[in-house]
Amino acid sequence: MARYVGPSCRLCRREGMKLFLKGTKCHSPKCPVEKRAFPPGQHGQARVKLSDYGIQLREKQKVKRIYGVLERQFKGYFLHAQKSKGLTGEMLLQRLERRLDNVLLRMRWATSRREGRQMVRHRAIMVNGRVVDIPSYPVKVGDVIQVASSRAGQSTRMKDNQERTKDRQPTAWIQTDSESLKGVVVRTPQKDDIGLPVQEQLIVELYSK
Repeated sequence: MARYVGPSCRLCRREGMKLFLKGTKCHSPKCPVEKRAFPPGQHGQARVKLSDYGIQLREKQKVKRIYGVLERQFKGYFLHAQKSKGLTGEMLLQRLERRLDNVLLRMRWATSRREGRQMVRHRAIMVNGRVVDIPSYPVKVGDVIQVASSRAGQSTRMKDNQERTKDRQPTAWIQTDSESLKGVVVRTPQKDDIGLPVQEQLIVELYSK
């Protein structure tokens, strides 16, 4: 699956808010969003009034960038959410939140989703006793996440990350044991668990046109 490899801070500036794509840097004074709180490019400081379509598009782009997915994969998530029981917008966010690379961020084993993706790709994570190397793998209630025995050296890195991010609010839908580096999904994630303002109904309206 393709992925964005350009400058992450440029994406945050384009959306006009911190998307927390760079880990601890986003929590420091070095964050470019604080230094230059306007979109990148030579016309970044120009005043632009968005149309209804533009507002919907920006919301979709924001959510895509938060979770690090591109258009084709994101639309697949939306179509899956449409077929699910419940509100389409909520099902979409729930599916994105259950991605394994996002779970590592929520457990504070990784400082960013990009780092979580790297850990999964390097086969450092097990789910229910089996190594999973797919960052988009959707966890479900009852799943047990832990460090792969063949990648025990990653434990130090994860514990360091937990120490660096100890001021972050722990997620409520995953029960994490910081000492043994083991996590259990105890419930389905909700919109409030995202921690960023998202208007999912705008995305539904965009795709429904």
